[in-house]
Amino acid sequence: MSTVTVMPVTSRRERNAFIDVAYRLNASDPHWVPPLRADVAELLNRKKNPFYDHAEVELFLARRGSEVTGRISAHIDFLQHTLPPEQGMGPGTGNWGMLEAADEESAAALIAAAEDWLRAKGMTRVLAPLSMSIWDEPGLLVKGFDHDPVIMMGHHSPRYQPWIEQRGYDVVKRLQTYDLTVDKGLPPLINRIVESGEKNPRIRIREADVTRVEEEADLIFSILNDAWSSNWGFVPITDREVRYIAKKMRPLVKPELLRIAEVDGEPVAFMLTFPDLNRIIKPFGGKLFPFNFIKVLRWLRHPWSPRVRVPLMGVVKRLQSSRLASQLAFMMIEYIRRTGVAKYGFKEAEIGWILEDNQGMVAIANAIGSKVNREYNIYAKSL
Repeated sequence: MSTVTVMPVTSRRERNAFIDVAYRLNASDPHWVPPLRADVAELLNRKKNPFYDHAEVELFLARRGSEVTGRISAHIDFLQHTLPPEQGMGPGTGNWGMLEAADEESAAALIAAAEDWLRAKGMTRVLAPLSMSIWDEPGLLVKGFDHDPVIMMGHHSPRYQPWIEQRGYDVVKRLQTYDLTVDKGLPPLINRIVESGEKNPRIRIREADVTRVEEEADLIFSILNDAWSSNWGFVPITDREVRYIAKKMRPLVKPELLRIAEVDGEPVAFMLTFPDLNRIIKPFGGKLFPFNFIKVLRWLRHPWSPRVRVPLMGVVKRLQSSRLASQLAFMMIEYIRRTGVAKYGFKEAEIGWILEDNQGMVAIANAIGSKVNREYNIYAKSL
């Protein structure tokens, strides 16, 4: 077997190869959902993706002879360096992600190249995998290989875990997703808590106002930045990223599936739910054209979906750890559940990701009867 060489991506052709190798290496995995190639290309586009406003990125390809055998991204998110080290980031932290490798030799060479690049940039520690921001697809899948990922969740080969850990990486955080059957209703105790909240004149759970997209996006992300600001791994979402995310997610957002909780007229919490686009795009092979985009447009008009994802939920920090915070969360969950089952055919929901040691969110997930169905590791290593 010839030696693996790793080189940075320097041309459009090599960038295309960087994208293409994931589709080739995962083609035999029945549970890998090919992402839309246009979305991957936009993630890597320095002009379009506002992540590049505060980050430096290098892409690498591994080759054995003329054959591409893998890829990796190395990146430095300078917003991470403004945060306290005890929250997982801090000065000197760099990242790698988007790892795909045909064999262990390729994986080892790619990881070494990413480490060398980060070290040359003055980084003293690597936190990985992040593909690319903590808000994109963080962590390596280590549990849940036997079912398809839902929208915006990563899916990786089980071979990668030992390959990474043998390179001196230690687990620093586990992210979990929870599976919940929603068409049978919530436990009686939760229903009583919801009913109590409905009698409280101080509480209002409203739908998002889609006629005020920018204002609602600003509101939701201001709550998110406050609610998550003390969490491990938190990196603030910038104003430009708010606009970018709102524009990209607008076709998927249904007002009745994005709820905002108000107390005494003040917005203090939100919950966002997405129907699972993955079940529609899985057969596409990553391609929207020439005809697949029509199927997506038809589905988006009325996204009937037996499976959904709750990617984001937040309660302002001053209310966290209070009984009111839990009550608002249960009310938003129940309101979205009712509408989703009746209007969109929801049967199962995936909640997360949730940090393994986020006691408040884990308690809510347990109280509604959900069970861990996927687990992701985030690793660290000194450089």
